[in-house]
Amino acid sequence: MTTFEIIKKLAKQHDKSLQQVAEDLNFSKNLFYRWKTSDPKAKDLAKVADYFGVSTDYLLGRSDDKYDLSPQEKIDIGIEAEKMMKGLNDEGSINFYGEPMSDEDKEATLSALNLLMTINRKKAKKKKDMN
Repeated sequence: MTTFEIIKKLAKQHDKSLQQVAEDLNFSKNLFYRWKTSDPKAKDLAKVADYFGVSTDYLLGRSDDKYDLSPQEKIDIGIEAEKMMKGLNDEGSINFYGEPMSDEDKEATLSALNLLMTINRKKAKKKKDMN
């Protein structure tokens, strides 16, 4: 599927015409039709991705995961997970049955937090898309 076809499909799912989407994004009304024969600018593609709540990779047909997270969302999740781990460390409450948690266990816990937060963020994007 081409970028044009993907955007057309997303517009239809949101009960919008391509012209309405273009107007909402302050693009020329025929911009998407030009993308049939030319590559979109990265900043324009990013605006469309944000508008529909999808990744640019999805728009480009490089990912089937419509709800993939943007690089910034992934960074934000990593920062939040680190804060959670730091909070647990500061309180001295990270332990297993009274024994301090090893660095390996802390790293595994951080990975699990990242995964859970990523799954929840994707669910939120999907829920938002369905409304």
